[in-house]
Amino acid sequence: MLSNIGVPGLILVLVIALIIFGPSKLPELGRAVGSTLKEFKRSTRDLVSDDDEPKEEDAVPLRKEGL
Repeated sequence: MLSNIGVPGLILVLVIALIIFGPSKLPELGRAVGSTLKEFKRSTRDLVSDDDEPKEEDAVPLRKEGL
């Protein structure tokens, strides 16, 4: 979806953002987007690492011999 934008489209989006938000708000907006992406990456990494670990409910119970 975003691969079809190209350089002219990206420049147009940046100019529109500059007009809408103004030069004083753009650094603040960039920090907010960056922290949101950082949190999203950390959350997805935690979910993926949780899936790799075996869960207790997935474990097969051992039967004692001699019963």
